[in-house]
Amino acid sequence: MALVSTATVASSSYHCDLLLFPAARRSWRGPRRSRGGAGARLAVLERAGAGGGLAVLERAGGGSGAGLAALERAGAAAAAARREEVVPAGNGRSSSYEVESLIDRLSNLPPRGSIARCLETARHRLTLQDFAAVYREFSRRGDWQRSLRLFKYMQRQSWCRPDEHIHAIVIGVLGRQGPALLDKCLEVFHDLPAESRTALSYTSLIAAYARNALHEEARALLDQMKAAGVAPTAATYNTVLAACARTTDPPVPFDMLLGLFAEMRHDVSPSVRPDLTTYNTLLVAAAVRSLADQSEMLLRTMLEAGVSPDTVSYRHIVDAFASAGKLSRVAELFSEMAATGHTPDSSAYLGLMEAYTSVGATAEAVAVLRQMQADGCMPTAATYRVLLDLYGRQGRFDGVRELFREMRTAVPPDTATYNVLFRVFGDGGFFKEVVELFHDMLETGVEPDMVTCENVMAACGRGGLHEDAREVLEYMTREGMVPTAGAYTGLVEALGHAAMYEEAYVAFNMMTEIGSLPTIEAYNALANAYAKGGLFQEAEAIFSRMTNNAGIQKNKDSFDALIEAYCQGSQLDDAVKAYMEMRKSRFNPDGRSLEGVLNAYCIAGVVDESKEQFEELQSSVTLPSIIAYCMMLSLYARNDRWTDAYDLLEEMKTNRASSTHQVIASLIKGEYDDSSNWQMVEYALENSTLEGCDYSLRFFNALLDVLWWFGQKARAARILKQAVKFGLFPELYRDTKLVWSLDVHRMSVGGALVAVSVWLNKLYDRLKGDEDLPQLVSVVVLRGEMEKSTITRGLPTAKVVYSFLNDTLSASFHFPKWNKGRIICLKPQLKKLQSAIDSSNGSATAGFVPMTNSHLPSPGSKIYTREAQVDNGTAHLPDEPLVEEKESELLPL
Repeated sequence: MALVSTATVASSSYHCDLLLFPAARRSWRGPRRSRGGAGARLAVLERAGAGGGLAVLERAGGGSGAGLAALERAGAAAAAARREEVVPAGNGRSSSYEVESLIDRLSNLPPRGSIARCLETARHRLTLQDFAAVYREFSRRGDWQRSLRLFKYMQRQSWCRPDEHIHAIVIGVLGRQGPALLDKCLEVFHDLPAESRTALSYTSLIAAYARNALHEEARALLDQMKAAGVAPTAATYNTVLAACARTTDPPVPFDMLLGLFAEMRHDVSPSVRPDLTTYNTLLVAAAVRSLADQSEMLLRTMLEAGVSPDTVSYRHIVDAFASAGKLSRVAELFSEMAATGHTPDSSAYLGLMEAYTSVGATAEAVAVLRQMQADGCMPTAATYRVLLDLYGRQGRFDGVRELFREMRTAVPPDTATYNVLFRVFGDGGFFKEVVELFHDMLETGVEPDMVTCENVMAACGRGGLHEDAREVLEYMTREGMVPTAGAYTGLVEALGHAAMYEEAYVAFNMMTEIGSLPTIEAYNALANAYAKGGLFQEAEAIFSRMTNNAGIQKNKDSFDALIEAYCQGSQLDDAVKAYMEMRKSRFNPDGRSLEGVLNAYCIAGVVDESKEQFEELQSSVTLPSIIAYCMMLSLYARNDRWTDAYDLLEEMKTNRASSTHQVIASLIKGEYDDSSNWQMVEYALENSTLEGCDYSLRFFNALLDVLWWFGQKARAARILKQAVKFGLFPELYRDTKLVWSLDVHRMSVGGALVAVSVWLNKLYDRLKGDEDLPQLVSVVVLRGEMEKSTITRGLPTAKVVYSFLNDTLSASFHFPKWNKGRIICLKPQLKKLQSAIDSSNGSATAGFVPMTNSHLPSPGSKIYTREAQVDNGTAHLPDEPLVEEKESELLPL
């Protein structure tokens, strides 16, 4: 019978990208050097002749590619005597040098250059083993042209004529290039005399067809091999089986695969016994076809034959039963195996556990762990990691903690386990717990890797833990780890949440200095820091640097940051323009984006546009956030639309999808002031912090704003106290001997008035207590480049806070010449206030601002829409400061 015709081999209908047998890996001795140098490829030539001839084929069971690699190595030992007669062995070290030199010369040889000249100096000093090493290097590069030219040269020479081993290697090199070169594979095969062909050369040719998904041709070659009297080996059958099993268009019937398997089992030759590779190939085919019963049959046959399943075997068994919807049967099989003394290894249980976790079957996954322990198989760290990750994704953080405690008594946690915990708790909002776990990791001697440090830094960033982030960065530096852009991004974000803008900018620039180029996430983190404080000019500058210098285009998060920066900086038209630009850039706005535009409309006080935007938000998301509801409530209150406000409150209170919405609505209405109900409020507030500082700042700003405009000053003061307790607004209170300062530049208008009221009452207590007075007290209403601009006075927060301070304390505060973002009161004015307090002994005044809760206004009330409402920021601002100060004295402060 003639060999397979190649008339249809190059047809486009075949899947040429299916590599069944990957190229054998190179083995190098000594340090790696640059590619192309004389000593860059010190091959371990001894391995080319290691093994025991065809006996190696019986042990080839590490996968389809491993079988072929063993075949290639086997040929060296089988023809060792002939080589020694043809070519002297030579010294090993000098031979390696010759191989390197030959590879370099051949690599630099032009297309029509002479191969004979390349080999002149090495003639009779190279063995066939050396030539095999050269072919392997060219195979690794995919350089089949040079391989074929060298092969044809060797055919014409008596001193280095190729043996079967060389033929097999060259066939393998050509077969990896796709079906177009299969004709050349046949030519090389035919060049080998028929009497010299063994299982090695036949199997290499079969593998060439198999890796190109030509299973029919591979099967025909097997039949021709038998007809020629050449006995197949297990590797030969495994190659054909793999080709048939992986064919999908159309798939080969499983019965045909079982037929090949039966041939192997009944072959009289001991070298054709099914091995682990055989069974794994069949198990893969059964899994793909969802044949659970056949998988079970193969497992039993496997155990009866004395072949132990490995991780791959168990994984495919689980896949077969999972695709057939019979996972529970796998657990029964494992129990039966354990009862007969064939206890599955930990990887088997792990695969079953992962199958359950993929469908969210938590109880069943935990049951696998308990079965594993009952069967006498010790769980591994990987076993626990699967469950820890599953609990975390389901938000069962108490379960994560309990399981981790159990794990520590059974198996020491490794780095990968801690990385799962860092990710789980970081995503869950338990940022401080991540830092505590990191210290625990170091104390137990588990070495962090880069993923560890990035996860911890990310948690510090979201939680605003800038001191902890710095400690982690210092640890990385001490340990010789170069911080990545991801690690620095966490530090930038953490510093930004603490309003430490200069430090955040320095950390951002450090990335470039150490060679970790900032990513878009890093740019967004810095821009978000500026956005929270209304530093829109700085945000514009960083995005301009990102686009023009780094060549990175803004994404949706970038636009969200820019919109927030404009809103907080009262550049409302620019905020709407940024939103429209985002839409033009084809980024679909989400709830966060729509909230940003709603904030702009609400700050501007346009009711109809705000209502329309809120309705769009309602149609786009399942449920608008509490932040969006609070924005609308504040808008309605400032415009005396009390009927609309109460309707919206009732909508929140009757919402069944979110208990937090109900609690906040009841809080605003004054129904949760008693201690027992207030615990529900504290719980809702604490849950908001689990979303990270970015969300928490917006949440508390919106809530404080609505409480102020609803006249709920006492409740607002309690909410502000909670925000400070949670670590939000760390810049709010700063006192030195020279300055007592309040910083409200990151707060909403209502939130700023709450903070100013609480601070004024604290100031009252301090003045009444005869404390040493500072040179001035200062209220920071704005930071950044805008501190230099006089238009600051007309911005909403500055305007309202200025009016409120001077209405409360009789024009004691003014804008200084040296900074337009601060409202100050000098020491002489403080002394006058102190004297006024001292002269009012016996009065019932508890502070400068009464912090009481007003009754909710009835519909139709006109509280904020009457003319000349000072509290709403409509009072006239003087063009010049009320008090002249010596700038030379104030600037150092």
